[in-house]
Amino acid sequence: MDSDQLWLVLLVGIGGASGSIARYLFSGYFTTGDFPWGTFFVNATGSFMIAFLYFWGLNAGFLQPELRVAVFVGVFGGYTTTSAFSLETVSMISESQWGWAFGNIILNGGVCIVAAVIGRAAGLLMEGG
Repeated sequence: MDSDQLWLVLLVGIGGASGSIARYLFSGYFTTGDFPWGTFFVNATGSFMIAFLYFWGLNAGFLQPELRVAVFVGVFGGYTTTSAFSLETVSMISESQWGWAFGNIILNGGVCIVAAVIGRAAGLLMEGG
């Protein structure tokens, strides 16, 4: 790994740490009752912010490659992966790639839930055996 790649890895790590801390704080603050409001808050605000910064930065031209990596992969990766899913889906829709956008929604929404159900079953099986 060369020094440029190492620098990007460091930026992702710093961004990821700050995003994870923010997620922890906001999730804890907004989680009340039986519904995971904290997770919803983090996913909704992350989805808004990643799209806002991406499209604003794209048009304004201020997003340098290092900043993009630190913010989009690092901060938002630590804060919420739903934001990346949302941005990718909106980008496909804005480029009239309706089939890919629908597929992304089905795969990330449906298949990932099914994978979690299977993971739960496997975990419970391991617990019992």
